[in-house]
Amino acid sequence: MTSQLFQDELVLSETAQDLLFREARTANTFSSEPVGDEQLRAIYDLVKWGPTSMNTQPLRALVVRSAEGKERLLPHMAEGNRDKTRSAPLNVVLAADVDFHENLPKVFPHNPDAKSFFADEAGRERTATLNASLQIGYFILGVRAAGLAAGPMTGFDADGVDAEFFAGTSWKSLVVVNIGKPGENAWLTRLPRLGYEEIAVTA
Repeated sequence: MTSQLFQDELVLSETAQDLLFREARTANTFSSEPVGDEQLRAIYDLVKWGPTSMNTQPLRALVVRSAEGKERLLPHMAEGNRDKTRSAPLNVVLAADVDFHENLPKVFPHNPDAKSFFADEAGRERTATLNASLQIGYFILGVRAAGLAAGPMTGFDADGVDAEFFAGTSWKSLVVVNIGKPGENAWLTRLPRLGYEEIAVTA
């Protein structure tokens, strides 16, 4: 069965379904059209409502706009990702704040002891990584909702990026996302997806 058969089961319009999922692609080239601060703020203002466990919200973002910032980032990218990173009008390094629990009194106010749940550093880092990764998924959808293309990449030296940009902080980089309008020959051949019967079991 094709996904076309199930569109009537969704309340989201077909246009929105295509924008966020079916027609959306990972961009590998970008036009020179800039991405404004207001666009980025609008994306975050939408995706911040995505759920995380205990409302932890560990996602942090380094917005790379300047030529200097890009030149600091490029040496840490895998060779195959450097040209696309250079060509994108905006690069965002998405990171997990392993000290997210410091904000819990503000974002989880009905439990004043919430910070104590994350006293274990290793457990706190696992929680930060899992929930920041959820938020990264929301962020990519938000970029698409803004009519922009996202190029998420894990092909980079995370330790190098952390040393370059996050030394002395509790941030740990997870994904670099190139953002902008797609350029020429932006799309690779679309790869197949697994069907429902291949990924689901019923208990």
